[in-house]
Amino acid sequence: MKVVILAGGFGTRISEESHLKPKPMIEIGDQPILWHIMKIYSHYGFNDFIICLGYKGYYIKQYFAQYFLQKSTITFDFRMANQQIIHDYHVEPWKVTLVDTGRDTMTGGRIKRIQPYVGNESFMLTYGDGVSNIDLDRLVAFHKNHGKLATITAVNPPGRFGVLNIDDDKKITNFIEKGKVEGSWINAGFMVLQPEIFEYIEGGDATIFESAPLEALARNEQLMAYRHCGFWQCMDTMRDKSLLENLWAGDAAPWKVW
Repeated sequence: MKVVILAGGFGTRISEESHLKPKPMIEIGDQPILWHIMKIYSHYGFNDFIICLGYKGYYIKQYFAQYFLQKSTITFDFRMANQQIIHDYHVEPWKVTLVDTGRDTMTGGRIKRIQPYVGNESFMLTYGDGVSNIDLDRLVAFHKNHGKLATITAVNPPGRFGVLNIDDDKKITNFIEKGKVEGSWINAGFMVLQPEIFEYIEGGDATIFESAPLEALARNEQLMAYRHCGFWQCMDTMRDKSLLENLWAGDAAPWKVW
């Protein structure tokens, strides 16, 4: 199953660093938060990634273009026309497709643009700024068992996020954008989606996935919630970054499941 990561936003709330690089490339420890997210998926055997690029996307391209060399012991022999000899390497078994989905494109438009790379199969989707100790095997099993088109992971952090109204059968009955209502369950990303969800994305690049598409899926009883009661944290502000940095530096990062 492919993993789609939204990594094209401007990161305006953490502009102290995002004015220099895209938010997914802001480092926790010595690696971008994007790497941490990919390591979580890779731990569960999901190694085929499609990354939606936008704002300063060339930073992400450069990172992966150089990744193999960064993880290798290598000899450069300039006497032999700059021959490169790889002695050993330690890289993850990743396949990474980097797609320029537009600098100003909204989340729905970015997802629509990567449809040709997903194909007619179920796929996973998450944001490029949130980490968790979620059990992805259980998430996928939950999605397959309920038979609906979409599953969102729901968590219980403080306010300032969009609210999910969830009934007793774990169906999401309403999807409300952030800033409108205070509530207990919010969208944490880590979604599993059927290819039919592309039919819900209309309006081109201006479509916000968290608005009309998810609202329509909820109305049609096709949107389910996987409740995660463990650790989840997004990196929305410098305060969030400091929290994640301290956890990582103290060898107490709950998302480090690998």
